[in-house]
Order: sequence, then structure tokens, then C-alpha cells
Amino acid sequence: MLLSGENIINGYRIKRLNYDRLKDMAQLYEAVYGKPLAADYYARKYDTAYTKVMYTGFLAYNANDLPVAYYGVIPCFIRYDYEPVLAAQSADTMTHPGHRNKGLFVLLANLTYDLCRNKGIKLLFGFPNQNSLPGLANKLGWQVVGHLDRFTIPVTTVPLERMAANSSVLKGLYKAYIKQVLKKLVLPQQGIPNSVFNEEYNGVYRADDYLQYKTYNTTCTIKIGEATVWFKIQNGFIVGDINGFDNDFDKVIKTLTQLAKKLGLQKLQFQASPYTKLYALLKKRSEPIPAFPVLIKDLGLGTDLTNIEFTFADIDIF
Repeated sequence: MLLSGENIINGYRIKRLNYDRLKDMAQLYEAVYGKPLAADYYARKYDTAYTKVMYTGFLAYNANDLPVAYYGVIPCFIRYDYEPVLAAQSADTMTHPGHRNKGLFVLLANLTYDLCRNKGIKLLFGFPNQNSLPGLANKLGWQVVGHLDRFTIPVTTVPLERMAANSSVLKGLYKAYIKQVLKKLVLPQQGIPNSVFNEEYNGVYRADDYLQYKTYNTTCTIKIGEATVWFKIQNGFIVGDINGFDNDFDKVIKTLTQLAKKLGLQKLQFQASPYTKLYALLKKRSEPIPAFPVLIKDLGLGTDLTNIEFTFADIDIF
């Protein structure tokens, strides 16, 4: 079991993630996706000190000591039967194009699972893309327990976001405009409690320390009547979760549509589980399309895992 330090396996130097190696993750990301990240993005995203477990993953390096693959998870807590359980989300899996199909994904994943067990993590969850899904489900023992569907509501407006996308000057002006429009609407709180708890499901436990941690991405919270909406602006108006929408959902949708129009955003977007009230209400207004499969790997919780639900706000990219 490789819990720290480094080792050579199959010709690759394997090193556990730590603060100093976050820059190697960023270097690998740019090599894989062809674009850089903000300098402090991974430092903030992997600062999970509130869970008392950090840097739960491994990097592989080639003979020239260049990072070529990464697999890891991000610790958090799941509320299960009203008690917090240490869990983690699988995220940021990457392999350099020149080093794929060499077993690095499975190798680094199994090392990470051993590390998780050692640190007391009882449950893993993830929302894999089509590249990662076969490996997780067929080679690593993950269980497909559900899915999130996407709902899109078009908004007719001047496409300010799209117009600003390719100009640094316009992008800066547009960000200032967003700030001005939202100034009197945005609540001081960061995020909202998990809406799935209202329906007696288990899910990600969003205590204050978790919500503070989630500020590695820029999001906003606003109030519409009795409803509280947690959202981000990125290729449209993206809703992560909503609480208190039962009594006047029409008003919520109307207000969000008006706000999106004012901000120059051409769509409202939601993601929901088919088993939730939000899904049923959205289906009356938009046709759902598949968004993410939901996978779980039990590392010792040893109980029924089918009553855990997620929202888009739980995914690491929100």
C-alpha cells in the first residue's frame, strides 16, 4: 500500500498528491485539455482540511519526471440516516494522450481506494464522463445507482455572455455588468442546505464549512419569495439547487427567466434526479435529456445505497 512518498510501478514513478504537486496536476490538465487553469484553482479545490483528510490521490510520472496521469477523490461528508459519514467524490481523472491504454487509470484508482480505506472514507460517489464510465463500472466495482437529467429553458435576449466570450475587454465589462445587476439580489450566504433532505433522501452534507469550501467556484444565492436559488453563470444561467420552491414554482421560473434575460443569458439550465419533486415540476416545462450517470463505490458503509440523491450543486464543477 502506497500511502505516501513514491514508488516505481510498471515503469512509472507514482507519487501521492500533496500541496507541492498541485502544480503538476495543473500542468497535466493543460496538456490534456489544451487550456490553463487559474493559478490557485487546485489549491482551493483540494483544501479539504475541514474533513481532516487532504490530497487523496496519486500522480504518475514518466522517465523525464513529467506528470502523465492522475486519479483522486475529494473528501466531504454524506448525511446518512441523519449522521455525517466521511465520503469522497471521484474527480479530475486525467491521462496524457501519449500514455493511455497502459493501465494507469486502474493502477492509480486502486491505490487511491486503499488510501481512502486507510483514512476512514466509507463511501465514494462520482458522475463520470463516457471515458471514465466503463473503467469505473466494469473494472473497479462501482455501482450505477441513478442519473441526473438536464432541463433547458430557452431565454430570448441579447446574447451578452456569448458576445463577451472572445474578448478580454468585453469579458471584463460583462463581469462588471453582472456584478452591478446582482448587487442588490445576492444574499450574503454561500450556498444552501441540500434540497434532497426535504424529501427524506440521504445526500451531501452541506454544513457551513463545506459551503465555505465550495467557494473555489464562483456561485451566487438569491431569494425568490419563499424559494432560495443557488446558481452560477457559465454558458447560461446554471441552477445548482433550489429550496422552498413547492408553493410557487411558476413565480420562481418567471423571475429566473427575467433575470437571465437581463443578464444576456440565452438559457436556464437545471439538473435533477427523476425521483425528486423538482424533476416532476421541471418536466412540465422542458423535455429532460441525460446529463450524468450517478455511481457509488462502497468502502465500508455496508448499507442500502439506493436512497442517496444528488443535485448539480454536489458536482465538483459547480
